[in-house]
Amino acid sequence: MAASNRPLLPPSAERLEVTAPDGNRLVGVRLGAPSNPKSPLLGFGGNAWNADSMALYLHSLFPDHEVIAFHYRGYAPSGGEPSAKALFADALTIFDHLQQGRSHPIIAIGFSIGSGVASHVARHRPVNGLILVTPFDSLKALAREHFSWAPTGLLLRHHMPVIDLVKEQRTPTAMIAAGRDTIVPARRSAPLRSAIPNLVLDRTITDAGHNDLYDHPAFVSAMREAVAIFEATAPR
Repeated sequence: MAASNRPLLPPSAERLEVTAPDGNRLVGVRLGAPSNPKSPLLGFGGNAWNADSMALYLHSLFPDHEVIAFHYRGYAPSGGEPSAKALFADALTIFDHLQQGRSHPIIAIGFSIGSGVASHVARHRPVNGLILVTPFDSLKALAREHFSWAPTGLLLRHHMPVIDLVKEQRTPTAMIAAGRDTIVPARRSAPLRSAIPNLVLDRTITDAGHNDLYDHPAFVSAMREAVAIFEATAPR
């Protein structure tokens, strides 16, 4: 869920810390000014995504937005042991900390496994919009895709039912998939389309895979279009 390499952050970056209710320290980074009038972007990474790298990437797409990302618990410099339940709880703790004294609602962005964490935030907290990048309907269903020979109910300890989290949620939601994705196949993203009540953007980048999606011009365009939709429809 987070790579061990640490990218070089600009001098303007602000290191953030939040203490979880169980006492574990959660460490993140902020790029951009918190006084920015545009909606802040809160990113949740996928497998092998370092939070600093993700923040830098999002800020390169949206240099006029405040961008925030935290290292998942269990991945240095955050403490604790990772589990889906803990990541869900940590995300709400982080959101509540960030919302203190803030007038502009947050946009939650989830990449791959982070789509489950972002969806959990959108279900339990008011957000301006939700972007799901290469999302899956459930972690157990995805595991069966890759380990069809194994009893996944026993192997998979972490329950992350994204499809249940997005049902009946009116949050404006954008979904971006990769047509050549072998990590999260299109059939694992497809069920979400009919489950999301307010799907304002649905884009599949047909000639991109799970890992080369992010440099694709069509992906960059879709991300910017989604944020523009959220900004245009945000309550004033």
